[in-house]
Amino acid sequence: MNHTLSDIQVMTKRNLVKFVRIPQLIIFSTIQPVMMLLLFTYVFGGAIKTGTDEYINYLLPGILVQTVLFGAMMTGIGLVDDLSRGMIDRFRSLPMARSAVLAGRTITDLIRNLFTVGLMTVVGLLIGFRIDHGIFNFLSAVALITLFGFAFSWVSAAIGLAVKTPETAQVAGFIWVFPLAFGSSIFVPVEGMSSVIGTFAEYNPITYTVDTVRALTLGLPVGNNIWFSLAWIFGIMIIFVPLAINRYRAIS
Repeated sequence: MNHTLSDIQVMTKRNLVKFVRIPQLIIFSTIQPVMMLLLFTYVFGGAIKTGTDEYINYLLPGILVQTVLFGAMMTGIGLVDDLSRGMIDRFRSLPMARSAVLAGRTITDLIRNLFTVGLMTVVGLLIGFRIDHGIFNFLSAVALITLFGFAFSWVSAAIGLAVKTPETAQVAGFIWVFPLAFGSSIFVPVEGMSSVIGTFAEYNPITYTVDTVRALTLGLPVGNNIWFSLAWIFGIMIIFVPLAINRYRAIS
């Protein structure tokens, strides 16, 4: 166990150093969610009725969840990039835990997502978002958001190890991310959707997570949403963590 944890630490450090040495990647990965936050707040905010006093208070929790969801796609892209460059073959030839490469990558993306969530929160505060219901509630919401992104990083890892190029991994990621993101309560209440889309959105794992985060930040009753959200998170990890590791072991 000590050797495995040490290997994971080394791989996490390697990936973090790689991010530091490519600052453009960090910059452009944070510009996109900031732009989406500003566009929806100032372009669509006046036309969307959510029942909150300010649309930014409704929108920011959803945008934070969407940000870590989109950030999770970087896991698969990064893995397939290492695979195409021959780095995975080098790692597999070393006396190290097979799970360290995947765990190191997903933990790195968790740290990156945490940084992005912090930045997005600062931007939200600048344009009107307020933390009026206790810092503990907000930190609990951030913890749930990062755990949600960590779970979907393993989905992205399994997809990335199943394709051949970073471009394919990016396209494959968007195929499943977009329906989940836009068929949820991120931008608008589920009650205003058509019956079919509304049913899909109601049982969407993103909706459960967004509604929980929104309740924590707005001081509303959380209800059973938090349990459904955690059930989805741990269910996804139970399926996709071993799936990604087995896929990694099967690489020839």
